[in-house]
Amino acid sequence: MMDMIASDRADPSVGGPHGPSPALGLHLDAVTKTFGHKRHPVEALQSVSLAAPTGSFTALLGPSGCGKSTILRMVAALEQPTTGEIMVDGAHPVEVRKRHELGVAFQDPALLPWRSVEHNIRMPLELAGRTGGSGSIAELIELVGLTGFEKAKPGQLSGGMRQRVAIARALVLQPRLLLLDEPFGALDEMMRQRLNIELQRIWMERATTTLLVTHSIQEAAFLADAVVVMTPRPGRIVERYMVPFDRPRRPELLSDPKFHACCDHLSQVLFSAGAVADADRPSS
Repeated sequence: MMDMIASDRADPSVGGPHGPSPALGLHLDAVTKTFGHKRHPVEALQSVSLAAPTGSFTALLGPSGCGKSTILRMVAALEQPTTGEIMVDGAHPVEVRKRHELGVAFQDPALLPWRSVEHNIRMPLELAGRTGGSGSIAELIELVGLTGFEKAKPGQLSGGMRQRVAIARALVLQPRLLLLDEPFGALDEMMRQRLNIELQRIWMERATTTLLVTHSIQEAAFLADAVVVMTPRPGRIVERYMVPFDRPRRPELLSDPKFHACCDHLSQVLFSAGAVADADRPSS
């Protein structure tokens, strides 16, 4: 496993000082993040480098506390790295956010309860000072499968439908980068599988560069082009696994022995990553 860590860090496909020019897509170069103060620092991330090409779908997979959501927050310019650099299509995340070119959907859809579906989706346009035609909102509502629910309030929708509204809202400004932080984590397994299929369909129609944070091995393997596996804190990348299945990925794939082999591999990497992280910690 230590050889795997070393080879990943040297691999130009994951970015870094000898990697490709950060012109297009998402690039993290030797990013670290430390919280707390000098006397009691907590190292959340350690030398994280990765590249997600334009139009790709990348999943961050790892245990709780490994820094997955911290990466997403830094890419969204809600946190700043302690060291290292993050670029989105050659620009700093702060600039991308100022241009309203980031779309974000969290586990909590955070819809305004007094607004209808169409008015919740329209909200980013209003905040950005843009005029969005009713046609573009209607297209998004159709894209996420909510035609007929335009006037419904969040309290009249199921949890899965509310998440569809949140994803449509994240796409309304046609972002360069879509960030998804456990968007289906609070849903039951059957609904989660259904929405994974729907999310793949939505993504294939838009092909927006997407970064997904998830604890679910199956979700990562079904949705992503590349699965980035991380260690427990401090979070490091141990493998960037290229998912070998063509799109569209249909529900039957979930019962395919090759899919189970893919999930087994990712599970083994996760388990080994935890063992490596434990070995690296100083003994008390």
